[in-house]
Amino acid sequence: MSKKLGILESLLFAAGDQGLSTKQLTEVMEISHIEALNLLEMLSDSYEKSAERGIVLLELAGTFQLATKKEHAAYLRKLVEVPGNTTLSQASLETLAIVAYRQPITRMEIDDIRGVKTDGPIHTLIAKGLIMDKGRVEGAGRAKLYVTTSEFLDCFGLNKLEDLPSMDNIDSEEMIQDEMDLFFDRFGGK
Repeated sequence: MSKKLGILESLLFAAGDQGLSTKQLTEVMEISHIEALNLLEMLSDSYEKSAERGIVLLELAGTFQLATKKEHAAYLRKLVEVPGNTTLSQASLETLAIVAYRQPITRMEIDDIRGVKTDGPIHTLIAKGLIMDKGRVEGAGRAKLYVTTSEFLDCFGLNKLEDLPSMDNIDSEEMIQDEMDLFFDRFGGK
């Protein structure tokens, strides 16, 4: 049973704030609905009964997801506010550029443009105050719409979004050559 608990925990961690439904768990883990519920209850109990654990299992809108314990919120705030913690990953920079040029935009639209899931980069950008959700799309699903913040403008030395470089001014041949040069410099091509 402990192996299945580990698998469940891994799946929930990988799903992030999207969470997983019991139907998804039964399909992926190839277990019954009752067994999935039992495993979820065991995992939840193990988190709640242990003061050493920093996470809890939540059920929100029919999905289960991992979250940090409320009593650790002050430490999480400090982590986000640490000065020097300002670097962004390539994925976060790409996501930020997409939001900046296409806002307001949904996570699914960003995923389509990047070709990969962007849950992590979006959380990072929200935590750093560079983007925020600004309402929801009308219709089915009501996906969140993301926009940049005034903090984004400050960080990039912009007065307004219109100060962003125009995409029309980018010479695609020059950009391709620059990327090839970077590739060969970095990986030692001749």
